[in-house]
Amino acid sequence: MKSKTWGMKMIPTWIKISVRGIRNYYRGYPVCVSIEVTHSCTANCRHCDKGGMKPNEERAGPEEYVERLKELRSPPVVQISGGEPLVRKDICDVISALKGGGDLPYIILVTNGSLLDEERYLKLKEAGTDRISISLDFPDRRHDSFRRLPGLFDHLSQIIPYLAGRYGGCDIALNTAITRENFPYICDIALKAQEWGVGISYSAYTTLRTGDESLTLSEEESRQLEGLMERLIRMQLDGYRILNTPSMLRRTVRYFREGGIPNCGAGRRFLVIRPDGTMNPCSMLPHLIFDSFDKMREFVRGNECDSCYVAIRAYSDRSVSEFIAEGRLMVRLAS
Repeated sequence: MKSKTWGMKMIPTWIKISVRGIRNYYRGYPVCVSIEVTHSCTANCRHCDKGGMKPNEERAGPEEYVERLKELRSPPVVQISGGEPLVRKDICDVISALKGGGDLPYIILVTNGSLLDEERYLKLKEAGTDRISISLDFPDRRHDSFRRLPGLFDHLSQIIPYLAGRYGGCDIALNTAITRENFPYICDIALKAQEWGVGISYSAYTTLRTGDESLTLSEEESRQLEGLMERLIRMQLDGYRILNTPSMLRRTVRYFREGGIPNCGAGRRFLVIRPDGTMNPCSMLPHLIFDSFDKMREFVRGNECDSCYVAIRAYSDRSVSEFIAEGRLMVRLAS
């Protein structure tokens, strides 16, 4: 059951996101920032360059992340990711400090869900988390094999429907990274999201993290994906909570066909804050580390990368008017 109350609350929040996003865009500051609060992870996913625990990892504290966001002129959307962010015992302190008692930034926590339970969910919400995004690569236990984490699918199949049933489910969404191995099942995963009472979004695998070409799609597979994306769009019209706009889904097909998307906004519309508080222009470029935003501007001026999907997710391949229009549509789809 969709929560209309939640949707009404989101409308003014989206207006605030748009206003601050436009302000940052024209001033040359990011609209979206991903804070990788740790590179430790409970999983060891096949499509990711992170995995396992990093016991000697240097981590910034909550206030250090706050100061970094101030340097970036308070971007309206902040994604908390990793690694697995729930590994950090102070994760709620980090979120609470970033939120600062206000409506913004809009905070999305990205997790594999292995450490999520009802108590942790309630604490995350109390701290100021607006949405929890949980990764799901397959609609069954093949998910465990891909994530190299036995028992994960069974855990998700219990905790997600429970939380959605008890608390409404509008603040929980699945996310599927499309690869050669799972693309035939993307509609089945949407059915699973509907069964569990939550929404779902889709992203795309890139070889930049691991160099593994075996997970990317061939030309023929991209044609098959196009048909599946059109089916997802029809499912969306039928009421399934598929959170990508039709434009985003179609651009994902284009990404696989062409091997990239132009107009990368790394370091400009979006960037990454590392666990220790330093910055990368993009999570796909971990070797480029900057200790100030001014220094990162040098990278931005010469950036011609078009090799990954992030431009679609961060709207950096769109005009400001498209950014606002699609954002409004996403609010409607999520509510």
